[in-house]
Amino acid sequence: MKKTAFLLLILGISFITYSQNKTEFTLTLKDGNVVTGTTKITNVLLVTDYGKLEIPVKNVSSIELGIHPDYTQKSNIVNLSKQLSNSNAELRENAYKSLITLGASSIPVLEEVMYSAEYTPGEFSDFSLMSAIAELKSIHNIHNNYKINDVVSMNEYNMGGKYDFSSIELKTEYGALTIPREKIEKIEVMYYDATEGEGMKTFKLFATTHISGNTIGGWLKTGITVKNGQSIDIISSGEVTLASLSGNQYKPDGSYKNVGTTDYAPNVSSSLTYPVYGNTVFKIGEAGTLMNAGANYKGKAATSGMLYLSIYETVYNAANTGFYIVKLKVK
Repeated sequence: MKKTAFLLLILGISFITYSQNKTEFTLTLKDGNVVTGTTKITNVLLVTDYGKLEIPVKNVSSIELGIHPDYTQKSNIVNLSKQLSNSNAELRENAYKSLITLGASSIPVLEEVMYSAEYTPGEFSDFSLMSAIAELKSIHNIHNNYKINDVVSMNEYNMGGKYDFSSIELKTEYGALTIPREKIEKIEVMYYDATEGEGMKTFKLFATTHISGNTIGGWLKTGITVKNGQSIDIISSGEVTLASLSGNQYKPDGSYKNVGTTDYAPNVSSSLTYPVYGNTVFKIGEAGTLMNAGANYKGKAATSGMLYLSIYETVYNAANTGFYIVKLKVK
């Protein structure tokens, strides 16, 4: 009886520990809405040019979804594009209407056809292929600088490929939601690990609020008090878009990506003690000195007080988007 009770106790403890692990997705939709909830997804299966990668979701910080071209529509698109040059106005109009009913996955194929050597624009400008593409992008909320590959960010690394799924199910405070892939622009991932060491706490820094230059709520109060001489470990990941800095994207280490570019560039000053734009920063006490934490910080407290976290930028703009995941440990 005692052995049975002991076994049940162990199983119970294991279940409690497991149940504390959870993955939270924040979905930025193409219409601008944002939805947050927990998911049962444990791995991201990414098909690349070099093979398949099964990436544990706990290692993923974000996924930017591209538009996978649907080449099954190519012959139909070529035929309709030719009809736009027909002398019959009704035929041109019908071809145009057919083109703008296509799905978002046809947009890369349409542009490929338009820029091909075989395509010659017609003499009529009332229903053009360029206009059809522009209208189709507007219908599906597609930006001009869209990607055809999905990009999975894993802290310091980005991997492009195809993450194929039809929809994502989220458990939200308003109930269960099923969101189709074609509605999603970006997935930001936050993994809560129950096996993390004692004292490790996880926080979110939202670019819409937690900006060091924001005088109203710009600093996140962690609720953790540190004493002079204690060790502080801060690990940050994620991406934010700062509208105050021309809409460029930033990571906690200060690296940045200009609008219209695909790769992050290191900030030449990011190794200095003083922070650069996008760095995770902290201070001890409400009136404490601002300190650079970057993506990975280990140091000792020079004073005692409450720990505060923020994203470094001197100008605040409420149109910022994205967030950082910050893991903090004091010992």
